[in-house]
Order: sequence, then C-alpha cells, then structure tokens
Amino acid sequence: MALSVPGYSPSFKRPPEKLRLRRKRGRSLGAASSTEKRPEPATRRAALTAGLPLRPFPAAGRGGGGGGGPAASRRNPFARLDNRPRAAAELPNVPSRGQQEAPGPFLDSNQENDLLWEEKIPERTAITELPQTPHVSFSESDIPSSESTELPVDWSIKTRLLFASSQPFTWTDHLKAQEEAQGVIQHCRATEVTLPQSIQDPRLSTELRCAFQQSLIYWLHPALSWLPLFPRIGADRKMAGKTNPWSNDETLQHILMSDWCVSFTSLYNLLKTKLCPYFYVCTYQFTILFRAAGLAGDDVITALISPTTRGIREAMKNEGIEFSLPLIKESGHEKRKASGTSLGHGEEQAVSDEDEEESFSWLEEMGVQDKIKKPDVLSIKLRKEIHEVQMDHRPESVVLVKGTNTFTLLNFLINCKSLIATSGPQAGLPPTLLSPIAFRGATMQMLKARSVNVKTQAPSGYRDQFSLEITGPIMPHSLHSVTMLLRSSQSGSFSAGLYTHEPTAVFNICPPKDKVLGKEAVHEELANCGLHPKTLDHLSQTPILGQSSLRHVAMSDYIYNWRS
Repeated sequence: MALSVPGYSPSFKRPPEKLRLRRKRGRSLGAASSTEKRPEPATRRAALTAGLPLRPFPAAGRGGGGGGGPAASRRNPFARLDNRPRAAAELPNVPSRGQQEAPGPFLDSNQENDLLWEEKIPERTAITELPQTPHVSFSESDIPSSESTELPVDWSIKTRLLFASSQPFTWTDHLKAQEEAQGVIQHCRATEVTLPQSIQDPRLSTELRCAFQQSLIYWLHPALSWLPLFPRIGADRKMAGKTNPWSNDETLQHILMSDWCVSFTSLYNLLKTKLCPYFYVCTYQFTILFRAAGLAGDDVITALISPTTRGIREAMKNEGIEFSLPLIKESGHEKRKASGTSLGHGEEQAVSDEDEEESFSWLEEMGVQDKIKKPDVLSIKLRKEIHEVQMDHRPESVVLVKGTNTFTLLNFLINCKSLIATSGPQAGLPPTLLSPIAFRGATMQMLKARSVNVKTQAPSGYRDQFSLEITGPIMPHSLHSVTMLLRSSQSGSFSAGLYTHEPTAVFNICPPKDKVLGKEAVHEELANCGLHPKTLDHLSQTPILGQSSLRHVAMSDYIYNWRS
C-alpha cells in the first residue's frame, strides 16, 4: 500500500524530468529571442509614420513562455481583438455608414418561408459604425448593381420591407383620425402629392403623414379576415386548422366562385380601358401579372404566368391561347406558332416530321444513313415531353400572353376547374386578386407599418438606430411611393432590405418588344389609371432585373445604390 504523502495525488502524476528540461529550454530560447529587435511589419511602420496609436506586440514567444517586465506580459486570450478603435489603414474600403447586418432569410408576411420555393439568402454584410445614416455596404463579390437617382422597376411582390435610418420614423405612428381619413380620400381620388426635397420636422408635416397613409392602401378579393390570403403558393401550413365552411359545401363554393368571376372580369375591363395599371391573380399553384398597354415598355396588354406545368400549357393550347416561353429556346415550329401562324394538329405533325427529316438529311449526304439507327417519332416525342416536364414549377416555365389572347386567357381561367384546390386547407377557395385601385367586389386593405427605435453599439458608446418595417403584399407602386416619401422625410439617406415572394421574381424578365411607347404617350393613355405621375414613369420603364429582384437598397445624398 502506497504511503500517504501530503500534496500528492496518485491520479495526477508529475511529468518526466526530460519533458521538464525541454520546457525549460523552450522558455530560455523564447526569452532570448524576445530581447532581439524584431523587424517592424509594413502596415505597422506605415501607422507609426502617420502617428497613429498602436497596441504593443504580444510578448509571448513561440515556445509559449513570457518575457520579463510589464510590456512583455501575455495577452489575455479571451480579450476581443476589435475592442479598440481601428486605425485608418485598417478600415475597410467601403462607402458605408452605421453598423448593422443585412436581413436574414427572406420570409413572407407571416415570417414563414414558402414551402415550394428556395429563398435566396444574401450574405450578411458588416457595416462600419459612423454617427451618420446607415448605408448598406457590399463586398467585392457583391458590387452594387447600379448607382442612380432612380431605382429600376421591380415587378415582384414584396412581403416585407425593412428600412433603417439615423433619423427617427416616429412620424409614421399614431396618425390622427383626420390624417387617416384624408389619406383614404387622397387614395380614392388619386390625388397627386408633391413634397419638398427635405422636410425639417416630419412629425409636424400633415401632408407627409397623409401621403404615407395613402401609399399603404391596396385592394383585395376575396377578403376573409381570419385567413391569410397572400401568399397562396405554399400557404397550406399557415392555413391549416383555419375555419373554411365552404370546403364541403358545393353551394357556398359556387357563390364564392360566382363573386370572384364578377370581380376578375371587372378588373380586366378596368385594365383594358386603361383605368387600372396592373393587377395580380394569386392561385395555390401559380401567380399571374396582368399589365396595361404602356407599362414595362409593351404597347399591348400582357400577362405573365409563373410557375406553370405541362398540363396548364397543354390546356391553354387546346383553348387556342397563343403564348410564348420567353426563357426557353424555341424550336422551328414553335417560332412559327409564336409569330402568329396557327397550325392544326395535322399541320403541326407534318411540320414536326419535316424538321426530323431535315435533321437527318446530312447523314444521307455522307452515305451513312443505313448504318445509323434513326430514332422513331415516338422516342422523339417522349424525349420532348420529358424535357417539358423537367421545367415544370421552375422560373423557366414562365408563360407570356399578349394582346387579345389575354381576353381568351380570362375566359379560360374563369372556366378552369384546376384553378381551385380540391383538397387541403385551400380547398374551394377562389384565387386572390390584388390591385392598386378599387374594383367591383374588392375590399380596401392596409399594409402594416411599425417603427422601432433601438440602441446600437458604436466606438464612442451607444447611439440610436431607427427602423421602419412594412409587411403585407407590397406591390410595385407601393414600393416606389414609400421610397419617394422617405427620400424627403429622411433627408435623402436611408437603407432597406427587401423580401421578395420568390415565385414573382421572374416577372422582371424583358421579352422582345414589338413596339415601345414613349413617355408622353404613356402619360396620355394612362393619365386616369390612379397612379402618381412619377410612379407611372417608373412603371413604364423597360425591366432590367431579369429573373432576379431588388434585395438591398441604400440611398445616400439622394443617390441610390441597389443590389439584386
């Protein structure tokens, strides 16, 4: 039995003598090397030349030992390296102000992602702290797409806007009853409001507060306060457990659909007579954007449908609706159809056979046609169908309908049974209609806005950070109107994160134009569409964003930086 020695624990044995000697030798070498003069790094020499304060080098040598004296004490390994003010040479080369992070995952208005769509999450970008307006910074790989006094037109529907500024947004809260009523009247009468470039005290500007109320209004059908009616794609989880008495009542379903058809027809007639600029039809499978002639550079009414399936496209063909797939390279006979030449089934088959014969004619010229097995018509058709199915539910499946074919599309949608879900939480519920102006059977709705004031850490202590959050189905005209108001209220400096309903991002594509209307012609034809003249100018621009949409916007000194 081992003797009991004070201070000795049999489970913790002392290291061998050899290891102790090696450790001692390492310390002596570290102390000797610390006495030698170290070469100054280039960045440190530059900082010393500029007369900037620097922290001393850590005195610990490579062997882990420490030298003598207070200057040679070991650095605290738990201390943060960025607790000191940065030297000018160390500051990142970005034109940024205020420290914040870019928004995280793109959520819908109920803070949930769409189940059927992969949301694009931007990298979090750090921003330097200065006592000015926050300005979103970008890394070298995320250079701002442009710098301009105007934003590009964005036809996607936003679910959330998050603005940040060094000036408070308290002017958006607690509108008086008179201001709220005035904002509603201004919206209904399409009153044009012109604000000065900068407003000294936004809280005292009744005109600004009324205009803000006016910019938040939109029109919806159907209106069921206990059900979230936007977005509809991937919304089954949010609608689960909600009361829907029409799901098993065919009479009630017929009444709902009848009212919806009246509202849909009313909207199309307003669009055709150029009294409505655009509207959206949101189903549980796809979304449709109808635009009046003159918007997005088109001289005729257009309708974009996304995403589509082979079944929907075949049904549209059978109804005689001529359409194109702008993001799919068309074959020869598809180009002929897109140019306006309608083909019967027999003619279409003949054209297909001709294309196949032409594709194998070069084999005959080489004299090897007998040695190569020619694929039969059934194999070619099957391969084509597989290709068509592969693009279903994807942005590439977007369909464009133009001119009088949009009226045929209206009748097709009214009679299309697959427009309404037959099972699940959305069973029997007609599609959602969203419009910037009133229409028959519509209900006036308001986007939700709230301002938040928080304290953020800065090098000199804490400073106020102000933010404004707007949620709901935010259409293009509302986005433009709100940014115009903030331009005046925040003295031309703010930043914003924009959250897109992903299935609608593809509406920013720019198909070939037959004819582009001038600005004067657009103003003359759409003068009574209910939009502010500047907003009308904005929406008449030719889209440039492609399949993407605006994600980050920053204004500094009345100049926009934006990134998609």
